[in-house]
Amino acid sequence: MKWNGEVFATFELIKIDKTMLGYYIIAGLIFIVSMYVSNKLKSKFKKYSKVHLQNGMSGKELAEKMLRDNNINDVKVISTPGMLTDHYNPQKKTINLSEGVYNQRNAAAAAVATHETGHAIQHANAYSWLTMRSQLVPVVSVASRFSQWVIFGGLILMATTAIGSTVLLLGIIMFGMGTLFSFITLPVEYDASKRALAWLENENMVSGQEHEAAEDSLKWAARTYVVAAVGSLATLLYFLSIYMGRD
Repeated sequence: MKWNGEVFATFELIKIDKTMLGYYIIAGLIFIVSMYVSNKLKSKFKKYSKVHLQNGMSGKELAEKMLRDNNINDVKVISTPGMLTDHYNPQKKTINLSEGVYNQRNAAAAAVATHETGHAIQHANAYSWLTMRSQLVPVVSVASRFSQWVIFGGLILMATTAIGSTVLLLGIIMFGMGTLFSFITLPVEYDASKRALAWLENENMVSGQEHEAAEDSLKWAARTYVVAAVGSLATLLYFLSIYMGRD
């Protein structure tokens, strides 16, 4: 019985090694695609940073005007260090624009500044997808931090105890929360870009060439979220297939 138990444990450890290999392959592919999209985005941003706006407005000025045009008076536009670190903070009600956007007067800066302002407008209008995403943040922040550790712990425990399957399932559920969050993020990001491009065009803030440059910049920015969502789903399905075939 002892010998059989040792053989069983050995086979289980071999299965875990194969499982980890599969995980590393998926993670590697996702990393390669993510790097490609990220580098492409940086390349586009650099390219369109040379397309200067005819109206001469900076990213900060465009964001502030877009806020005024939407009757939003309680949001501040501030500068934040770094490159492409732009974001909207709903708690502090601040539009944080990076150094390459805040004072710059080009198509790339216009795209990013108005996109982040689009998030502020979503917040002011209680946009349903943004509200849903905000409600998930506390849960997802904890689940995402520990999900992979719980999953790997479950895989190891499966070699010696029946509780391993339960632990693995718990980890998969936690990981699934992050996957759900990444897909809810997609309509939030696409809607913010749609609002930005519509405002730039309707208010005659950009010329035809400038509008095309802004649109292309936002398309590549959105693709970073698509890659993240698809990658998360692929990983989730991989771990789910392991759980379903555990016997």
